[in-house]
Amino acid sequence: MKKKKSSDTSTTPAKPKRSRAKHPRTPTGKKADPQLRAHAERGARAGTRERTEEGHIMAGRTPPSQIPKRRSTDQVRQVDDAIRSDSLVTEDEKLLQQPAPGMDFTRTDPWRVLRITGEIIEGFDTLADVEKGVTIFGSARTSPEDPMYKAAEEVARLLAEAGFSIITGAGPGIMEAGNKGAHLAGGRSIGCNIELPFEQGANPYVDTLVRFRYFFVRKTMFIKYSVAFIIFPGGFGTLDELFEAITLIQTGKIYQFPVILFGRHYWAGLLRWLQTRVLAEKKISPGDIDLMILTDDPVEAAHAVINAYGAQEETSAIRAALPGAAS
Repeated sequence: MKKKKSSDTSTTPAKPKRSRAKHPRTPTGKKADPQLRAHAERGARAGTRERTEEGHIMAGRTPPSQIPKRRSTDQVRQVDDAIRSDSLVTEDEKLLQQPAPGMDFTRTDPWRVLRITGEIIEGFDTLADVEKGVTIFGSARTSPEDPMYKAAEEVARLLAEAGFSIITGAGPGIMEAGNKGAHLAGGRSIGCNIELPFEQGANPYVDTLVRFRYFFVRKTMFIKYSVAFIIFPGGFGTLDELFEAITLIQTGKIYQFPVILFGRHYWAGLLRWLQTRVLAEKKISPGDIDLMILTDDPVEAAHAVINAYGAQEETSAIRAALPGAAS
């Protein structure tokens, strides 16, 4: 007799299911591809320019790009438009570009390192006498009628009267408010401008202006010459500075450095996400959330900086006395 075939198919390998290749998508649900990315990058650059120029316009100024360039002579120069690009190629872009095939990068990058070194030296030399600096960050698109503009101006005024120097990115909006508050209070008003594909221009309340080609050099100056950061509502650049400072505190690079988030309503969603997702999944420690101060009160923000400065001096003195600190 023939044996019946067993109905047990557990040893039979299952046929693999055909899976359709899924397209990665952006947070807005669009298919992510090189064309979309290029389009988004162009839009991001245009948006940055629009926000900056709108900040100047709301402050009653003509944006730098709309101011006619003066000729040194009456002679008309013929310019070959064929060699022009759509936008300025910044030094940051040149630094971050991959070398072209067959190009000997050693012929260019060492010279760029010398330029970076020179920019660091210039920044150190200009800002060496800055004492008790506080950097104020925030959107360039904030109108002088906006409550956040007025709050930033008031915080800067209070700190300037207490002997602190105010540092900003030198642009319009919140940056202008910080410089204005310091200027009107008779304090030192510092602007660290950055080279962009369009001329950003400095606000008129800056009395010490340093121009940078490289973002990372500029960020170094913000941290080195500040004893606190006050973060007003802003975009990616503002968020970049926020998380840069938190990371340096978290990793023990700076001490007793208050990071003040101004505007409870604006920052509520970010803080909720950090607590319910990042902290819940143990990507950060419970104490990391307490590295930030949240307020809506200019007086409270100023007092937080003033109180922290005393503790910062004590910590610096203790660390300077440790063995090997001098080296």
